Amino acid sequence: MVKMDKRKKILGIDVDIINKDEALEVFKELMEKEGFDMIVTPNSEIIENATRDEELALLISEAGLIIPDGIGLVYASKLLGYELEERVTGIDFLTEILAYLEETGKSVYLFGSKPADEERKSVAELAASRMKEKFPQLRVAGTHHGYFKPENESEIVAEINRSGADFLCVALGSPKQEKFMKAHAQEFTSVRAGIGVGGSLDVWAGTVKRAPEFYQKHGLEWLYRFAKQPSRWKRMLRLPVFMLKVIAGSKDRSESENSRE
Repeated sequence: MVKMDKRKKILGIDVDIINKDEALEVFKELMEKEGFDMIVTPNSEIIENATRDEELALLISEAGLIIPDGIGLVYASKLLGYELEERVTGIDFLTEILAYLEETGKSVYLFGSKPADEERKSVAELAASRMKEKFPQLRVAGTHHGYFKPENESEIVAEINRSGADFLCVALGSPKQEKFMKAHAQEFTSVRAGIGVGGSLDVWAGTVKRAPEFYQKHGLEWLYRFAKQPSRWKRMLRLPVFMLKVIAGSKDRSESENSRE
């Protein structure tokens, strides 16, 4: 598990101040223990949302691993004096997870995103095929699309359990994916850990193109997505709002510490 001194708060929300290698070691520990643990991948938008959603904030704090996914968290950590070396993007971390699952013979279940239509298979099925191309020995226990009614949740959980999957990927968007895992955490039988992957299945499936490497390296994937989807402008505003809140919070903390000296 993550050491307590590695878990810090950004805008009052827990984040693990760790790099990719450290996160992978924690993940391996979760896969070897009994019970189900959740891995959350908060970026600045999710952190900002959690400041107004007590349920989301609580389930993040209870997660077995909280990886810092987002350049905004790196900037915030520097302002707050935390030693965060790098952001750990959810999609890159998922690739590391799949490599581990292939190596150990453990299986994954893919749940979420769009269902099949007349022209193509479901996104989860397409993603599974692409994953198998990259990791030929990977065991995909099953897939299920993310379009369902609340009354169908119990059957979906039962299907995941029948599959015998060791690991679960949930692509329902945040916070729905995290709340789904939290709601059914005690019901999973074979699954040891699950991660909310947002749009990562779409990237794996090839239905959405990931930002070019230049944008990835410079933490500008948000800018690329905005250029491709200008309708996301309201969501894009969350980053400057997040940073302004962090700056204000760090200033208040500094002034408080100085007043005590």
